[in-house]
Amino acid sequence: MAKQPKLTPPPTTVRTRRAYFDCRFGQLHVRTAFPTTGGFDEGVTLFCLHPSEVSSRAFHRFLPEIADDRSVYAPDLPGCGESDPAPSMNFQEAAAAVADLAKDLRLRQIDLLGFRFGAGVALELAAARPDLVRRLVLVAAPPMDGLPVVKQESLVLRIKLGVGDDSQWTKAILPQAKFIDLAEYDADMFDAAPRTLAKQIGAFLKA
Repeated sequence: MAKQPKLTPPPTTVRTRRAYFDCRFGQLHVRTAFPTTGGFDEGVTLFCLHPSEVSSRAFHRFLPEIADDRSVYAPDLPGCGESDPAPSMNFQEAAAAVADLAKDLRLRQIDLLGFRFGAGVALELAAARPDLVRRLVLVAAPPMDGLPVVKQESLVLRIKLGVGDDSQWTKAILPQAKFIDLAEYDADMFDAAPRTLAKQIGAFLKA
């Protein structure tokens, strides 16, 4: 009897969609991505926070790549994209809106990926809510006055654009940080190399 060929399982398909959630400033427009498995075997939910001059669309190619084993949410921060504005465009109010989103989703713990302004929002929320934020991934984090030491494990990706992310300030504020140099990438990194970045970031979040 001929040996039957081993069947290859079909590739995991990530489901993506967009939705609106309430926060203290009105509504947040959010891009989401979910693994088809779902359920209790997922990793910690990841929030992706964009630079102030763009929207969550900056992550539209990255989300399906990073969401193979965890749910991922990329909100338009207040006043950006299709989200309602906050009274001021600052780290504190944006962090409050992200915390509201986590509460609305009934998440006890989240990981944060922040790029430029989004990195400042991630640092602000991590400092204010260490009970909520487990790990950080930061790209081109801006220097911030008065921020206490952020004790969460962090991955800092240093790219061409980065100015503050490799400064002494960053190293002092993030004692648990691991630094990776990605000098070949620039502002379009999440659009240009989504799969490569998803592998590096996913490995850090799983460790």
